[in-house]
Amino acid sequence: MSDYPNLDSMGVQNPNEIARYVIFSSENTDVLRIVYSRKKGSILPVSRKYRFPRMKKNVIVDSGTRQTNMVFESSNEFRNAVAELDKLLKKKSSGAENKNLILEELRMMEEESALRLSYIRSLIDEME
Repeated sequence: MSDYPNLDSMGVQNPNEIARYVIFSSENTDVLRIVYSRKKGSILPVSRKYRFPRMKKNVIVDSGTRQTNMVFESSNEFRNAVAELDKLLKKKSSGAENKNLILEELRMMEEESALRLSYIRSLIDEME
């Protein structure tokens, strides 16, 4: 059994490649856009959109007159998929992901420092 049954039912086969997601609404539809971090040369799409129609619901506005209003509510599938994505990305962002990010930042800082030092040395050499 998968850790992410809603994502599986949507056709997401590589949940570990998910980088982020975006939610927006269009008319009476919730749209979930999942963005993947694919390896270079991959023929798989970088992002996919999933549309979830909102459910109509009548809500009583005034109980005395029994007046109701039509309200549109997000579907359970949509809410469950977003919850699974939150869980997945939270788990992914801890530990190894943070370590790789810090190591990359350290490498970039070392390169910048080396370039800066060589520039300052060249300025000193010009003074002599």
